[in-house]
Amino acid sequence: MIDDSINHEYIIRYIRDVLPERGGLLAELEKFAAEREVPISQPETIRLIEVLIRLGGIKNILEVGTAIGYSAARMARVAPDITVDTVEINPEAAAYARRVFERAGVSGRVTLFEGDAADILPKLRSEGREYDMIFVDAAKAQYGSFFESCRDMLRPGGLLISDNILYKGMTATDELVLHRKRTIVKRLREYVDMLCRDKNFDTAIIPIGDGMALSVKKTD
Repeated sequence: MIDDSINHEYIIRYIRDVLPERGGLLAELEKFAAEREVPISQPETIRLIEVLIRLGGIKNILEVGTAIGYSAARMARVAPDITVDTVEINPEAAAYARRVFERAGVSGRVTLFEGDAADILPKLRSEGREYDMIFVDAAKAQYGSFFESCRDMLRPGGLLISDNILYKGMTATDELVLHRKRTIVKRLREYVDMLCRDKNFDTAIIPIGDGMALSVKKTD
């Protein structure tokens, strides 16, 4: 697993030590991701998402950025009536994820759309799809381009989760910004500003994992 957590090492270690032990397929996926530097959700991040799904009675989820299927499988396994639509641009990752869903016993409840989210999201929106929760964890520089479709497909009272929003701390301070990451950081800052100013949402920035924005769509 690529560890991009922005918190102190001793805090990360403590939180992860008290999380429920993960064995079997989940442990295998975490090891696979770590060895191949595949970005997947940090343990504390996906655990928070699982709790939010239970708390909010969330049943249908859209994920933007499947990767190897780790987070989609975990979200689908929270309850037997949850469905997940997930989008992945990389064909090899998508193929691996499909095998993961089979092994996890959730393939009947997870639909993987292979292709560029910039093309797929508008199509899903045109079909009139609506979601209780949308989890955005794809190319960070593209978050802003996904927003309109995500906003329109999220039901009133629904939850939009944007992961890696603090991006190794670079979003928060110029002192950490690497030259080659300036464009990504600039766009992430614009996205955070847009979320926090959008009158359709109540947004909180949470310093967990690599930073997470929780945005609830208003009902009025």
